[in-house]
Amino acid sequence: MYASIRRYKTTSAKEVLQHVREGFVPIISKAPGFLSYSAFDASNGVVASISVFETKAQVDESNRLAADWVKKTVAHLLEKPEITEGDVTVHKAK
Repeated sequence: MYASIRRYKTTSAKEVLQHVREGFVPIISKAPGFLSYSAFDASNGVVASISVFETKAQVDESNRLAADWVKKTVAHLLEKPEITEGDVTVHKAK
């Protein structure tokens, strides 16, 4: 498994997350190798997301999908993201 964490500074976390729920989740969830996606208000004007895919190449593609979607829909609400990604070495789910 490979994960990507994207952190965006924003002027309206609530509005961004509504757009993400309605517009981006349907896109990313259909991407090859998709395992999970979560987005949340990290407070202090930051929205963060965690994408988990089977491979690094698929995570890289998810970052490209996110950048394209942001550019087309909510770029006016966000600054350029800080992206952290890596191989998931510890994972536990219910």
